[in-house]
Amino acid sequence: MSATLGAMIKQLEPSWTIQIYEALGDVALESSNPWNNAGTGHSALCELNYTPERSDGTIDTSSAVKVNEQFQVSRQFWSFLVAEGALPQPDAFINSTPHMSFVWGEKNVEYLRKRHEALREHPLFQGLEFSTDSSVIRSWAPVLIPGRAKGQPIAATRIAAGTDVDFGSLTRLLLTYLQGEGALLEVDHRVTNLTKLADGTWRVALRKQVGGTPTTVDARFVFVGAGGGALHLLQKSGIDEIKGFGGFPVSGEFLRCDDPAIVGKHQAKVYGKAAVGSPPMSVPHLDTRVVDGQASLMFGPYAGFSPKFLKHGSMFDLFASIRAHNLYPMIRAGLANLSLVKYLVGQLAASKQTKFEALREFMPDADPKDWYRITAGQRVQVIKKDRKKGGVLQFGTEVITAADGTIAGLLGASPGASTAVPIMLSVLERCFPDRIAAWKPRLNAMIPTYGDDLSSDERRAASTIGATAEALHIHA
Repeated sequence: MSATLGAMIKQLEPSWTIQIYEALGDVALESSNPWNNAGTGHSALCELNYTPERSDGTIDTSSAVKVNEQFQVSRQFWSFLVAEGALPQPDAFINSTPHMSFVWGEKNVEYLRKRHEALREHPLFQGLEFSTDSSVIRSWAPVLIPGRAKGQPIAATRIAAGTDVDFGSLTRLLLTYLQGEGALLEVDHRVTNLTKLADGTWRVALRKQVGGTPTTVDARFVFVGAGGGALHLLQKSGIDEIKGFGGFPVSGEFLRCDDPAIVGKHQAKVYGKAAVGSPPMSVPHLDTRVVDGQASLMFGPYAGFSPKFLKHGSMFDLFASIRAHNLYPMIRAGLANLSLVKYLVGQLAASKQTKFEALREFMPDADPKDWYRITAGQRVQVIKKDRKKGGVLQFGTEVITAADGTIAGLLGASPGASTAVPIMLSVLERCFPDRIAAWKPRLNAMIPTYGDDLSSDERRAASTIGATAEALHIHA
């Protein structure tokens, strides 16, 4: 998020001074690290939690359309940066990877059929294929079929022009571009406090992690893009807008396979359906990942619990975030989400064998010796005040902006990095409303559909998706 916002500001206001502070020894080691996130390029092509079934049996596609539209905005900006030479060849951060949904059981097959019917004619979902034929599904993703019981009802959808995004690489590339344009990047520097000065600027207190003396830097605008650490920093800023917000941390694990013989049999991101009563974060998926040019497979997630807000955080993070203004919303949200607590307890108690059986539901012939466990990044779900319920647990993202626009930050987890560009556009619009009109020509050069609804224009959607696919070397 921070790297994206910095790149956008540098394009809009080249003379502005940008300074970036990272607590760890390098950038993109937390949520942006490729092994700490799914790296799907979330576009709702395969993620079934974006298309819930209504009580009348119809499919609600509104979230899927919104997420896809947001991802198209991100693609446009990346394409622009590639054309400008600010980013290198696209395969340094994005690779063509088909997106699939895969389900079993008669009820789930019928759901996927209805989902396909609801989406296949939509301008943003052109090319969505559906099949219940095991031979067709095997041609799409060979590892899904061998070892599966004959006669088991199965179904899959597929879009060949999906992607795998290495957000760690993209973050580093964006920051390299910024440094080349004069931005200062300091690693091993932890922000310890944020203080509003009388003249409306901010004093940022810093401490070098090893052997450094405390220092400060003053800024007219501050963006807190600290992942799970953003809540603490926004609380320290004292802005009214953060009051009532809390966070609930969820850790996770994945299974990973690097064996070229096995990896070579599966090139797709295959998402399943979350078990009844499970939260959206639990949707199982078997993914091709391309990191530093090397392909691997990843399956999960398996949820866990840690009070840390960051993978490299403190065991006291959760407790340190509790304030008088967010205690009641956190209690009410907790009471309303006991099913989540039950799910987490069940995941923590599950044996290795039980967890591996979840992989075998996708890949029946999977062998435990070919897979090893990796720890995913921490996700901090947003808890916020609610007039009727007292407090709610939110599974999306939340932009927090001070009334005067001098500070902003991002809370939440998903869909996260895939929608970084539209989210940062909202930060610009909320923090610099007096400049948007002057910026609009440049914004339209960076993002041709800026301000428009791409999903309502079939011809423009096709041409825009085609143009970014060509620019980013995405091939069906």
